[in-house]
Amino acid sequence: MNTDMTRPLGRVAAVLLGFTAATACAASPAQIVAAARATPFTVSYASGTAALPRPTGSHAVGRATMRLVDARRPDPWEPSAGPRQLMASMYYPARPGTGGPAPYMTTEEARLFLQAKAPGAAIPPEKLSGIRTWAHTDARPALGRFPLVVLSPGLGFPRATLTGLTEDLASHGYVVALVDHTYETSGTTFPDGRTLACAICDKPPKGGPAAIAKSRAKDISFVIDQLTAHRPAWQYARMIDPKRIGMAGHSIGGNAAATTMATDHRVRAGVNMDGTFYAPVPATGLDPTWEHAWKNLNGWKRWLTVADSDHSTFTDMPVLSAWAGKPGPGLSPQRAEQITRTYVGAFFDLNLKGSPQPVLTGPSPANPEVTFQNP
Repeated sequence: MNTDMTRPLGRVAAVLLGFTAATACAASPAQIVAAARATPFTVSYASGTAALPRPTGSHAVGRATMRLVDARRPDPWEPSAGPRQLMASMYYPARPGTGGPAPYMTTEEARLFLQAKAPGAAIPPEKLSGIRTWAHTDARPALGRFPLVVLSPGLGFPRATLTGLTEDLASHGYVVALVDHTYETSGTTFPDGRTLACAICDKPPKGGPAAIAKSRAKDISFVIDQLTAHRPAWQYARMIDPKRIGMAGHSIGGNAAATTMATDHRVRAGVNMDGTFYAPVPATGLDPTWEHAWKNLNGWKRWLTVADSDHSTFTDMPVLSAWAGKPGPGLSPQRAEQITRTYVGAFFDLNLKGSPQPVLTGPSPANPEVTFQNP
């Protein structure tokens, strides 16, 4: 399939849900506080510890990490490195009481992330890497087969920054492949102890965002190949229903979701969280590239904006910023996490499980910050 966004994606069963940052009128403080109380959340400035919001689904969550090597493809950003190598974290519905606590990220990943995003901050890397998560390593899988969702982070963001959303999806009955795109994140640690830093963050490659998105589409298709092969790369791959696959991404990862859907028909549903379509993010207002792309999406679709959000609202960054003592303006971390989980989860429940979702039919009094766009 041609990846040109001027062509309709509907014939590959494309469905796209988009979040864009907006500065529309916010809900009243009382409404936001009442809604935020529904999501457990812990930030302790006194002890210097933090926890991601507890998953809201009924399943316990397991996690495993795996290294994948595409022997047929040289690394696009560092050809001297040899074949393209990726790290992915597999999150899955698990049996309660099995496995041990999963770390947020490695200490070296945390050091490089802090160096990139918070230079000069007096935060020990081990404090960041030790943030409480809810997944368990080596947990026994739950019985059954589940839809697969692949998640792709923003450029320069390690995959860990989508952990809150990932754990929640797994708790609601999804297998989730959270992928690090090597040399596109602040740091990716491999099983041999090497941590590879970003090679294209300061100097984008020839072709710009479009080249990155196309490369990521190849990464994602390779990951799906490895998970659905006759002899899959992951020991619990039997949990995956290969006929129900979706993808979500933040920033360039959202761009990559659309690109992947145009080239890989196995991906039935895609979520773009504040990603452009081959164009720079404007300084203010709505992204004009969405209006062009929207007209060429003729599958089921929704375009949502969230008042008082910013580019990182749909990641763990609001939680991390508050923990570091520098909370951002606008939505509280609790509310940002709750809105993201609610709408992304509902989108996949509708399109991969066939479960009706009233929250996607129009504005909701419970979510006054969310506006349904009709360009």
